[in-house]
Amino acid sequence: MHLANYLGYLHRTELNLAGGFRTVAECHAAEVDVYHTSLTLAEQCESHAGRLAPFVERYGEEAPEEPDRLYHELFDECRSGSLGFLRDLHDLYLMASACDLAWTMIGQAAQGARDRGLLEVVNACEGETATQIKWLRTRMKQAAPQTLLVAS
Repeated sequence: MHLANYLGYLHRTELNLAGGFRTVAECHAAEVDVYHTSLTLAEQCESHAGRLAPFVERYGEEAPEEPDRLYHELFDECRSGSLGFLRDLHDLYLMASACDLAWTMIGQAAQGARDRGLLEVVNACEGETATQIKWLRTRMKQAAPQTLLVAS
């Protein structure tokens, strides 16, 4: 059974996404809406990781390296300026998308295993992850014109 691999992947990815949101909040604190929203979303990601605990106990957890490699590639250091801000949001979007896909895969496994508890957690967390992705996309759309077209 490979569910343990995806549980480990998702657990690590959620924690790394939380770290990414916290990094963006700190690096771009001048963007007040981003600061507060990023900290809220970081807490949400940590909650998602915590909600996986009973299922890790039931199915096990492997620790694939991919989430950590992705995190360290994307958030090695703070970027500055408007382009750095846009790129950091873009990186968060990629990480949130990785979470979203993992929730989908685990949801399919939960259906196959007829695990109602896991399916309830997947549905709740997948919905919140979708909201995170929508917020990131909206915030990038808002920042892109000024960043990409106005000389700095």
